[in-house]
Amino acid sequence: MRITDNRYRGEIDRFDLAVRLIRHEARTGTIRRFTGFTEDRIRKLYGAYFKSVAGEQILRRRGKSPRQIARFVNSTCRHTEATLLACLCRLCHAFKLTDRQRAKRINSLDDVVLGTRLCDAFETYQRLCPSPQFSFEWTWNLYHALVETRELYFSWCDTCHGPYIQDTYALDYRRCPLCEQKALLSRTA
Repeated sequence: MRITDNRYRGEIDRFDLAVRLIRHEARTGTIRRFTGFTEDRIRKLYGAYFKSVAGEQILRRRGKSPRQIARFVNSTCRHTEATLLACLCRLCHAFKLTDRQRAKRINSLDDVVLGTRLCDAFETYQRLCPSPQFSFEWTWNLYHALVETRELYFSWCDTCHGPYIQDTYALDYRRCPLCEQKALLSRTA
């Protein structure tokens, strides 16, 4: 019996994903959703690999995952970062866009692959933003708002023709947050 046997590949992938999610301080419910592990197993993984690590403090967040979308669009900085994060999720193939430019779940993805792709997008986002505004839990919320509840969608700026996320229930002035900021600065100057 070798660790490289194909029959263990799925279990190893789930374990690796659980460790990545714990490192990103994901909540137990989120880890359970993607890996199928029990709460007890997740606690044991945290205790065995993260609790006693010197110099590295990994927090265990409590409660439900965030579900509000206002945080993604209520300031220029967060709106820009949320747009970047949504584009990275798209580039990592966590979802696809329909003909109407709406995010759609990729049906062939199982939960482990989806979780891995969201981790890839989040880790890239962390490298690109010096002080990121969003955690992995907010990344999961953004995915959920784009794909499941469709409270957010991609829109394209009339000025720069770049994509940005837009609240489904708000007026869309067809301007990305950066062009909106430029317009405000030019009006005040």
